[in-house]
Amino acid sequence: MQLKHLRTLLSPQDGAAKVTCMAWSQNNAKFAVCTVDRVVLLYDEHGERRDKFSTKPADMKFGRKSYMVKGMAFSPDSTKIAIGQTDNIIYVYKIGEDWGDKKVICNKFIQTSAVTCLQWPAECIIVFGLAEGKVRLANTKTNKSSTIYGTDSYVVSLTTNCSGKGILSGHADGTIVRYFFDDEGSGESQGKLVNHSCPPYALAWATNSIVAAGCDRRIVAYGKEGHVLQTFDYSRDPQEREFTTAAASPGGQSVVLGSYDRLRVLNWSPRRSLWEEAKPKEIANLYTITALAWKRDGSRLCAGTLCGGVEQFDCCLRRSIYKNKFELTYVGPSQVIVKNLSSGTRVVLKSHYGYEVEEVKILGKERYLVAHTSDTLLLGDLNTNRLSEVAWQGSGGNEKYFFENENVCMIFNAGELTLVEYGSNDTLGSVRTEFMNPHLISVRINERRQRGMEDNKKLAYLVDIKTIAVVDLIGGYNIGTISHESRVDWLELNETGHKLLFRDRKLRLHLYDVESCSKTMILNFCSYVQWVPGSDVLVAQNRNSLCVWYNIEAPERVTMSSIKGDIIGLERGGGKTEVMVTEGVTTVAYTLDEGLIEFGTAIDDGNYTRATAFLETLEMTPETEAMWKTLSKLALEARQLHIAERCFSALGHVAKARFLHETNEIADQVSREYGGEGTDFYQVRARLAMLEKNYKLAEMIFLEQNAVEEAMDMYQELHRWDECIAVAEAKGHPALEKLRRGYYQWLMDTQQEERAGELQESQGDGLAAISLYLKAGLPARAARLVLTREELLADMELVEHITTALIKGELYERAGDLFEKIRNPQRALECYCKGNAFMKAVELARLAFPAEVVRLEEAWGDHLVQQKQLDAAINHYIEARCSIKAIEAALGARQWKKAIYILDLQDRNTASKYYPRVAQHYASLQEYEIAEELYTKGDRTKDAIDMYTQAGRWEQAHKLAMKCMRPEDVSVLYITQAQEMEKQGKYREAERLYVTVEEPDLAITMFKKHKLYDDMIRLVGKHHPDLLSDTHLHLGKELEAEGRLQEAEYHYLEAQEWKATVNMYRSNGLWEEAYRVAKAHGGANAHKHVAYLWAKSLGGEAAVRLLNKLGLLEAAIDHAADNCSFEFAFELSRLALKHKTPEIHLRYAMYLEDEGKFEEAEAEFIRAGKPKEAVLMFVHNQDWEAAQRVAEAHDPDSVAEVLVGQARGALEEKDFQKAEGLLLRAQRPGLALNFYKEAGLWSDALRICKDYVPGQLEALQEEYEREATKKGARGTEGIAEQARHWEQTGEYSRAVDCYLRVRDSGSSSLVEKCWMKAAELSIKFLPPQRSLEVVRAVGPQLIGIGKHSAAAELYLNLDLVKEAIDAFIEGEEWNKAKRVAKELDPRYEDYVDQRYKEFLKNQGRVDSLVGVDVMAALDLYVEQGQWDKCIETATKQNYKILHKYVALYATHLIREGGCAQALALYVQHGAPANPQCENLVKSSEANSPSHEEFEKMLLIAHYYATRSAAQSVKQLETVAARLSISLLRHTQLLPADKAFYEAGIAAKAVGWENMAFIFLNRFLDLTDAIEEGTLDALDHSDFQDTDIPFEVPLPAKQHIPEAQREEVRDWVLTVSVDQRLEQVLPRDERGAYEASLVAASTGVRALPCLITGYPILRNKIEFKRPGKAANKDNWNKFLMAIKTSHSPVCQDVLKFISQWCGGLPSTSFSFQ
Repeated sequence: MQLKHLRTLLSPQDGAAKVTCMAWSQNNAKFAVCTVDRVVLLYDEHGERRDKFSTKPADMKFGRKSYMVKGMAFSPDSTKIAIGQTDNIIYVYKIGEDWGDKKVICNKFIQTSAVTCLQWPAECIIVFGLAEGKVRLANTKTNKSSTIYGTDSYVVSLTTNCSGKGILSGHADGTIVRYFFDDEGSGESQGKLVNHSCPPYALAWATNSIVAAGCDRRIVAYGKEGHVLQTFDYSRDPQEREFTTAAASPGGQSVVLGSYDRLRVLNWSPRRSLWEEAKPKEIANLYTITALAWKRDGSRLCAGTLCGGVEQFDCCLRRSIYKNKFELTYVGPSQVIVKNLSSGTRVVLKSHYGYEVEEVKILGKERYLVAHTSDTLLLGDLNTNRLSEVAWQGSGGNEKYFFENENVCMIFNAGELTLVEYGSNDTLGSVRTEFMNPHLISVRINERRQRGMEDNKKLAYLVDIKTIAVVDLIGGYNIGTISHESRVDWLELNETGHKLLFRDRKLRLHLYDVESCSKTMILNFCSYVQWVPGSDVLVAQNRNSLCVWYNIEAPERVTMSSIKGDIIGLERGGGKTEVMVTEGVTTVAYTLDEGLIEFGTAIDDGNYTRATAFLETLEMTPETEAMWKTLSKLALEARQLHIAERCFSALGHVAKARFLHETNEIADQVSREYGGEGTDFYQVRARLAMLEKNYKLAEMIFLEQNAVEEAMDMYQELHRWDECIAVAEAKGHPALEKLRRGYYQWLMDTQQEERAGELQESQGDGLAAISLYLKAGLPARAARLVLTREELLADMELVEHITTALIKGELYERAGDLFEKIRNPQRALECYCKGNAFMKAVELARLAFPAEVVRLEEAWGDHLVQQKQLDAAINHYIEARCSIKAIEAALGARQWKKAIYILDLQDRNTASKYYPRVAQHYASLQEYEIAEELYTKGDRTKDAIDMYTQAGRWEQAHKLAMKCMRPEDVSVLYITQAQEMEKQGKYREAERLYVTVEEPDLAITMFKKHKLYDDMIRLVGKHHPDLLSDTHLHLGKELEAEGRLQEAEYHYLEAQEWKATVNMYRSNGLWEEAYRVAKAHGGANAHKHVAYLWAKSLGGEAAVRLLNKLGLLEAAIDHAADNCSFEFAFELSRLALKHKTPEIHLRYAMYLEDEGKFEEAEAEFIRAGKPKEAVLMFVHNQDWEAAQRVAEAHDPDSVAEVLVGQARGALEEKDFQKAEGLLLRAQRPGLALNFYKEAGLWSDALRICKDYVPGQLEALQEEYEREATKKGARGTEGIAEQARHWEQTGEYSRAVDCYLRVRDSGSSSLVEKCWMKAAELSIKFLPPQRSLEVVRAVGPQLIGIGKHSAAAELYLNLDLVKEAIDAFIEGEEWNKAKRVAKELDPRYEDYVDQRYKEFLKNQGRVDSLVGVDVMAALDLYVEQGQWDKCIETATKQNYKILHKYVALYATHLIREGGCAQALALYVQHGAPANPQCENLVKSSEANSPSHEEFEKMLLIAHYYATRSAAQSVKQLETVAARLSISLLRHTQLLPADKAFYEAGIAAKAVGWENMAFIFLNRFLDLTDAIEEGTLDALDHSDFQDTDIPFEVPLPAKQHIPEAQREEVRDWVLTVSVDQRLEQVLPRDERGAYEASLVAASTGVRALPCLITGYPILRNKIEFKRPGKAANKDNWNKFLMAIKTSHSPVCQDVLKFISQWCGGLPSTSFSFQ
């Protein structure tokens, strides 16, 4: 952390006026300073003074100056200030929330001694220290103070921990005591913690340790249990004085201690777990710092001084700007202040665990904070200032955050969804899901509070694509799982979390009730759905209908209205709710019924009175009725009976309304009489139970109150006599008998004879009961009673009476039972038959009438058949021997096996008509073998075949048919059947029938007819593969004609006819589809052609936009020009690519030229800026006049070419004169010359040449002579004859020229004669200069043919002594040469001797040479390797010569590995007295060119050696890179490509990517230049103003292998595409390239550094030798590298520098 002085809040005074104490408020808005004059100054957070107030003494009689303020602190709510004074009192002032509020003393605490220090750590709790050594607590709520602990030593300092839950006190005896209000689970000890070496006036409690300091000038950091962690001792520092005060940062990561003129800063290092001292803040004349106060957000520190000054400092580790919208100030490792630059609002982001905040991001529309520490994740909402810190293990930054919900942050990571509620430091929940779309997750956090529900937090999410889970986040358990049959694509809980809406992919909207776990589908084709905010009203769209559910509890009741567009959103505010719908280009608002919405909200909030008020304003509709019902139910549950009464009245439930009205009257009366809630009265509760039809509960309530009469009255009123009598019996009521009589009477009065009979029967009066039963028309009950009592059976009259009544009531079976009981079987059998009681009848007949049994069995079977009990009838028919009826019954009862059993017992004729019915059943069960057998038994084989056919069992069908039918009949049958199947739409079955009888073509035709093309193609592919492509093509055309383009595309492409597809889409205007097909299937350029046609169809700017989008604009223009669509090409270029227009004009001109439209072409050529092309066009067409006109008007340079072309035409016509005139007009006489030469008209050629090109005359004559020579000797003689002719006519000059033109023609004598004649004539008749030229020309020719003497004589005639001597030497006539030299010019004697020596040398005649030149002879011996002869000859010479050649021989022997022989040589001839290894350069002159070149090469060698050494040491890699770069200034001597490659690779290796890019780019240019053989194309712009040479030798070969060149090429291409580097060489303070020795702006040349080769601009180290220096930093770095690495190669470099530069600079380094 660093301190930066911001401003002076309070100016210091001249004398001592110390600031006694200072404090910042908890909300960071106020800062208080108490001065020596006991006045409290209040500042705002910006440092502006806004208010002040004076403190007061405990007792005014002692005066206002009787005390000092020793402690001051703000309350946690920042509205009060506590002032601790030395006059034994603490005052608490209420200062209010706003500036200027009246200051009022609200508490005062009188003490027994002076208050020395004070803190206010928690609400209502002030902690303070006293001079008597006690630490006490003052409670502002109770206005009482108490002692926390006491010591015997003055309290000098008091501080709290970061959370305010613990305090530390420092005492005058050095004791430091710790006390916790709450140790927050740390387990740290309380009480005396440490005994400091002096009174700890400066005491601070940081997160990880306690820091104490005092007058001994030592800062000690103690651990959590008092052990010494670190000590910072300044006792020996004369500048330091005692430490007077200390403050810890709010985050506890930094401590500042104040002393004299200085603030010392300690920062905690989490990685080292130690305090690190930052640079102290020293301010002269600040004097002793008496008070420190740290702003609660950690961003400001204020220091008060002895002289009354207050200085404000900015505290921060670092600052950064985030997206130019937020300022991030890191005030500590774990604390960041985020400031919105536009609004000025600030949020303090802090890790409560003290972890270092690594990175802060602001996401979610710049509203939400996300920050990471090593172990936690910090989240925050900037709008609401809610911050969270949750444990979070780093996952590589792969988390995805969603901020759609304002209350909770959703974090996805590795398939897990974690929810964090803003403001909570625990994760809300975590579930596994793969679906990250916020539309598939719904979280509701206490969005609408409900009665009886404190916390309501629910989550709905997708477990898989078809399963939704609903989780209670408070309990962490699953409260619902919905498995759906289709994929879910949207879900949302309502605000209370009780209802879940979800929509599937089929656009079906479902409602799920979380409590009842019931799912309801409420809407189809749902394109939009949303809950209305703040309510449970639902809005959705179904096609063109707006659907609103005002009461979601009744989802079947929906309000629908028509709309013309799509819903885009809901807007709720200003007392109304609107649905926004886009209708075309406008947005229309549909207003919902706010009353109905408010009703739902009121219900949810439990405000039933408000709900009733809303409903009373509405008309009665089905929706309103549903709401009244809901309200009535809820009101009853909530015992709000008046509202329930009103609801039932509205619903028209008069009885319930009246009953409730009476109940309310009772409740109201009880409430008036006894007070309290009348609804708790027992009568009210019982009546409500009655209303709910819970009579037993009502009875229980009455009986609990001993209200038996009321319970009985309730039952009597309800005519529930049984329950009434039961109550009376249970309670022993005296009116029991009366009740029973009354009950009987009531039954008789109400004609309930049956109940009365039961009553009499229960009382044992049988006759009376029978009488009542008969009266009630219940003879069966009377019969039952009679049958149970023998005494009643004896009464025949009674029995007859009962049987008559039974028969009359058609109760025959009961009558039969009675007749059988009185032993009358005949009457009993009749009754049993009439009553269809055949079982009893058969049993009776078996005993009484056996002959009747068979008839009865058949009748019983018939009866069972009528009753549809066919199954039961079968056996009875069998018993009655009725086979046909038994078979029918078995078939009807589907008892197939029983039917087969019966049929198998019948004759064939009877059975044959039933077998097929059974067979059909077995066919339906797919038991085809049994069915086939049954069909066969029934002679219905065709039905069996049909069965197999319908079942798709073609093989069995075919097999059966072939057994029973002719093949042609089978075929006809199958085809007919197939046609039937086809009519029924069973195409697959029909296909199988066709294929079975080998008629696949009919199946293909069928599929084609019904447009089932896929099946058709399948069959064609299977049966006619050769026709498959044609079929696809045919189908494609048909589908295209029908407008089914997508299907047509498929078939065209299958037929590999992509062009047809493209044309189809083109013709239908579907260009995008055409483009897609062409791109996918049409090869490299097809899509470009389609794009071109598409654009052409659009035209204008639309075409340009399209082509730009496809990136084909330029290609389209070229394509248009290629296809002669020049108008379109011009249009495109005019709109988008104007620079292409000239090119299109040119191409248009060429097109017009090809079309023969030359005048139009001429105009286009000129528009294209190519007039020369127009000229060439006319020249090509030999329209010379037009060509000349255009050339003169537009291209004067071409005029000559036109004339030349015209001349060529004239030459072709052999009109030489005209051609010559044209060429001369064109100023091209050379061409005329050539034309004459080609035509063999040499005389005209010579004439033209002489007149117009005299400079070429000689060459032309030579050429003429060559032509003549080609004609052989006759030609040479002709020239000689011509020369003689010139000689005779006195034309000596021409004659000489002619003679000289004679060349070797096989007759050397003739040639010699002619040449001699030419020389003779020139000497006699021509001027001396001309004769000299002739002789010089003839001499060498004569020497060439071996006429040395003749040549020498000619030379001597003109006093050319040297040439004459050379001629004699050439002819090896040494004596003549010497004589001529001696007689005519003695200067040449040495020359002749030298030439003679060379001759002997060349001839190898060394022995002869010894006599002439010993040294030359010895050198020749050395060259020939004749060392022995050389040494032998040298011994005869002097000492120096001998040892020169001995040394040479010794060197040769050493090279050959013969060291011993070399030593032997010196043994033989002795060693020379002078040193032989003198350096060659010492003999050369200083500053000579050779010396400078040598020095330059030595420097290059030194750079290479130093670079090689540096490359072997890791820490010198930048030195090696700089050397590689410095070597670039010597590329005149080094291979340029290798030097640039090495420099680029070295720069890239150390991260200097700009230089690397430029050097490697240059390297690539050089490699290209080497391949082209020229450096002309090199661009030097990158190296302007540098000392890197431009003109360098072209390397003869590539020095870098191909693979490495390709790597460089790839890298350079990648970097240039990225465009992240500037192609500029780095510059230094001179403004010049940093490696350049010469500054371009000034021309001043800097010395190169011996270590790096870079220019030395400062920190120069000079060596003894002038001009040799090094940069101090590089030199020291090199020395340090040698010390640390002990590299022998680096030591060698150092030795060389020492020798080369006359020793090293003074340093302690040694080689040993």
